[in-house]
Amino acid sequence: MTLNVANCQRCGKVYLKNMYGMCGNCIKEIDLQYDKCLKYLREFRSCSITELSEATGVSHQLITKFIREGRISIKGNPNMTYDCEVCGTAIRENTMCEPCRSKLAKETNQMHEDENRKKLREAQENHNTFKIQDRLKDRF
Repeated sequence: MTLNVANCQRCGKVYLKNMYGMCGNCIKEIDLQYDKCLKYLREFRSCSITELSEATGVSHQLITKFIREGRISIKGNPNMTYDCEVCGTAIRENTMCEPCRSKLAKETNQMHEDENRKKLREAQENHNTFKIQDRLKDRF
């Protein structure tokens, strides 16, 4: 018999497991902070993420999380940007800026090419066996 309890990721209290990974109090607190952000954004559409954080008292990381989850849309807010996860450049979509994405794709392709070359080299080094067909090809 297993208990469906865990410790809250935010406050450490024991709670019944749910899909959020947090206790009910922390979920309510985050929802209240989300509501604060929405109310402020409705009034001040041209604010930046720093201004939003300072005005509402909600952390920069939590606002970024709301944006990435799709809870806050930045399409109607022209000055709203958040940081690229790799280099910290200001972006308006995805989790990485275009240069970081292309660099990642290039490195991934390079890794696959290296693996293929390594497999081919190993196959050539281990090609010490001969088949009867190979002997017959030499005769004709």
